[in-house]
Amino acid sequence: MEPAHPDRRRFDRRALLTLGAAGAAGWAVGRVLSRTAPVGRDVRASGAVAAILDDPDAPAIGPANASLRLAVYSDYRCPACRHGFPALGEAVAADSDVRLLFKDWPIFGAPSIRAARVALASVPQGIYPALHRRLMTAPGAFDPAHLRAAVSGAGGDWIRLLADLSAQRERIDAQLRRHASEAAAIALPGTPGYLAGSLLAVGAIDAPAFARLFAAARKAA
Repeated sequence: MEPAHPDRRRFDRRALLTLGAAGAAGWAVGRVLSRTAPVGRDVRASGAVAAILDDPDAPAIGPANASLRLAVYSDYRCPACRHGFPALGEAVAADSDVRLLFKDWPIFGAPSIRAARVALASVPQGIYPALHRRLMTAPGAFDPAHLRAAVSGAGGDWIRLLADLSAQRERIDAQLRRHASEAAAIALPGTPGYLAGSLLAVGAIDAPAFARLFAAARKAA
């Protein structure tokens, strides 16, 4: 093999340095765009926003008179939901004037449906937020043993939950169907979906993006 000419080696090094600089610049531009690009699309034309955000049956946390309502569509087995969950909590805590409504939308199969039913059956015990956090953050197969441990860890009574689940199965399943219908009404393609006022953001976003979403939603109201 013919040895590389010294000029060719210098050219290759310059090319590599140029490509590296271009890559770094592209990364920096991407970071800037991720902080400045619009977050969410306005779905008020769907006619479904008011009913979604005024849902009295949705488990919720935050001030009842908050200046912003945020409906979160999620699945406990959704990787993007789980990835974005800490940022969601951070953003809501930092804002302190957001009413967070939980909309279980199990689209990842039977284990997801089972987990969502258990979560909604925990509402009478007042442990839904704590159980939601456990299911969204703890590893597990979402089998009965895992769900029982999650309920106990959230301070709930598993036997009572099973009784509530049996007695309220029809209502719970109707609620899950309603969440699916709401998602279709606002053209939500999958989980996670964040409806802040009339603005819908899709996919895992970070805390600064949530802050921008909250500000944009308040401005659009």
